[in-house]
Amino acid sequence: MNVALWITAGLLALVALTGGLTKTLVSKDKLAVHEGAAWTRGVSPAFVKTLGVLELLAAVGLILPAVTDVAPVLVPITAVVWVGLMVGAMITHGRLGQVKLVLVNVVYVALAVFIAVGRFGPESFTA
Repeated sequence: MNVALWITAGLLALVALTGGLTKTLVSKDKLAVHEGAAWTRGVSPAFVKTLGVLELLAAVGLILPAVTDVAPVLVPITAVVWVGLMVGAMITHGRLGQVKLVLVNVVYVALAVFIAVGRFGPESFTA
């Protein structure tokens, strides 16, 4: 179970890192031309960058606290926060009729719930 949680956290951290880097480094205008980032057309560049920074923090929060053994409780807390972020993404993509992207976000939510339940429960770092 511990190995599965580490792999899941690593995969989700990679997803968050990729999304975060894209949102913070790519201009809003370049993002807006892609179907998956159509939501950026109706928001400010600062909002896009803020979401990018939150995703970068999530990537760090899913891995670094456990690796360094400094406040490892932040791993499941980060997973819970990621669920909230993905619920917002699901709502946004749903409003745009992007069913495939909603389903992708459902998978990310399931992965984050697995991490949160596992790390708050039977495979807690403090146990």
